Amino acid sequence: MRTISDGGDRPAVGTPMLDGPAVEMRAPGLLRSFLDFVLTLFRRRFLISEMALRDIASQHVASTLGFFWTLIHPAMTIVILWIVFDLGFRVVPTKGVPFVVWLTAGMAIWNTFLETVTGSTRMITANPYLVKKVVFPLSILPVVKLIASLVAHFVFLAILLVLMAFYRLPPSIYSIQAIYYFLAMTTLALGLSWITSSLNVFFRDTAQIVTLLLQFGFWMTPVFWDIDIMPVRLRPFFVLNPMYYVVQGYRDSFLYSVPFWHHGWMTCYYWLVAASVFVIGALMFRRLKPHFADVV
Repeated sequence: MRTISDGGDRPAVGTPMLDGPAVEMRAPGLLRSFLDFVLTLFRRRFLISEMALRDIASQHVASTLGFFWTLIHPAMTIVILWIVFDLGFRVVPTKGVPFVVWLTAGMAIWNTFLETVTGSTRMITANPYLVKKVVFPLSILPVVKLIASLVAHFVFLAILLVLMAFYRLPPSIYSIQAIYYFLAMTTLALGLSWITSSLNVFFRDTAQIVTLLLQFGFWMTPVFWDIDIMPVRLRPFFVLNPMYYVVQGYRDSFLYSVPFWHHGWMTCYYWLVAASVFVIGALMFRRLKPHFADVV
């Protein structure tokens, strides 16, 4: 006889199990834990919205311009890139699209992914008082950071639409599928955020390692450069990067009018990776959460 815990947010309930049946019940137990974890996000949706608004307001609470800095930073980034690459270096259009427009489409989704993962990694250690609250669902913190990053994301999209109008690139019906690619990025980003945030509680260098890896990942992802410049034999290596699918998907949606089902095998590969990371991240966070209070 032994006792099995569901590893959830609620106090564990001891359930006597024989060794044989325990093996058979392990998989359903993991599935139940995962579903409970995801349902917690839905049940706390109003709390998530409230905390996201507070996070946005707190970013520039002591500054004179306040919230406007959230609008100014993305705009200035694109203006500088436009001056440097279009007016300065006069970079040739990429696949018939002006470079600054092509770059903005990729940066819109990459910047959101970057802010979500880097910000979420430190959220638990930065809010130790929440860890002490037994009833507080710490799993919502990465979701809060994701929603807070939407402001900058929408600013990037607004700039993208303005640039498209300036260069006379009319949007198509396929622009709507950017929502699909955003949800795809969300799945991957949340899974990674639960993994990195839980590891950062026990190993504080995790945040620095994540920052370095994302810097490396930025240059390994075709955000500033087009994959066609790479030798044909090396392109499959870069395509294995899951964020390639999302970045290219944003460009396909806004600039090239390519439906997502056109990339059949890439879609299957991406969702296999993203779903695996999401499930592993959720179960890992749920399993490690009871030990956070002992370390923070």
